[in-house]
Amino acid sequence: MKTADFDFELPPALIAQAPVRPRDAARLLDARTPVFIDRAIRELPRLLRPGDLMVFNDTRVIPARLTGRRLVDGAPSGAVEITLHKRTADDAWQVFARPAKRLKPGDVIVFDTSDEQGFSATVESKDGGELGLRFSCGGTELRAALETHGVMPLPPYIRRGLGGDADSADYTDYQTVYARREGAVAAPTAGLHFTGDLLEALLNHGIGLAYLTLHVGAGTFLPVKAEDVADHRMHAEIGEINPALAEIVNNTRAEGGRIVAVGTTVLRLLESAATVDGRLHAFDGETDIFITPGYRFRIADLLLTNFHLPRSTLFMLVCAFAGMARMKSAYAHAIDSEYRFYSYGDATLLERAP
Repeated sequence: MKTADFDFELPPALIAQAPVRPRDAARLLDARTPVFIDRAIRELPRLLRPGDLMVFNDTRVIPARLTGRRLVDGAPSGAVEITLHKRTADDAWQVFARPAKRLKPGDVIVFDTSDEQGFSATVESKDGGELGLRFSCGGTELRAALETHGVMPLPPYIRRGLGGDADSADYTDYQTVYARREGAVAAPTAGLHFTGDLLEALLNHGIGLAYLTLHVGAGTFLPVKAEDVADHRMHAEIGEINPALAEIVNNTRAEGGRIVAVGTTVLRLLESAATVDGRLHAFDGETDIFITPGYRFRIADLLLTNFHLPRSTLFMLVCAFAGMARMKSAYAHAIDSEYRFYSYGDATLLERAP
């Protein structure tokens, strides 16, 4: 397959720059039937059946974008922006950096120049624009330093004022209401539509709610540059499915209930932990699963997801789930109907293709 097969034209005006309020007022394209139906997120309880199970990603976004200066002869030099994307140790992360051209292993990047013992990191490895950094502190101290010096890592297509940093509203908006386990550097955006009232309404309709954790990495923003899809390299992300969740999912399926993945992150982790016979197992580790058309899904029956970038791994995933022709038609309908796209945009409800 060619990456160009997953391209489409999107008017820039349809890229959402802020969420609707309240969250569950977002639009929902019901793409499960031959005729597309325009709905709202708050209609979800009546679109599902008692006994269905919705699975959410409870990861919590951290202030993962930092701006520092490279030390040259002991003095701060040019500015460097880094975005954390995967933790490798208590005090070490893989990061994307820009500009990265002059950086090399052994270089020090300083984020706090107030004193000689300020917050900094040493470059341990380099692969193009990706660096391995070891910070001057770890654990809770590193987390506190990120709170002080970092900003929310908004995607590049969300524009803010001078400097592009997140504004005060983004610290709440770019976080699900059920976020619990810190470690993501990008939000599981399908979950941004849910409110406490909507979650309660789902429960009142007999729909189960369950949670896994996949710490979303900044690699989710990267376009597929390879001409051939098979040549694209996925960045690994860390996830966990506990034994209790695996049992709930397996029991739901055995009793005839459907599994509804809330977002592509949930879908990817469920598939990473599934066996060919369609059973889910506990999982704790890294996944770099890359799902493209032709993949045979094992767990999820329905997928709630936002509208994704052209030529992206996520658009490839939804084409694999619901069918490429179906998704191209759905996206054409969404564009004609002026749905809002990407992280702060609207959503679509999909059914797994036979």
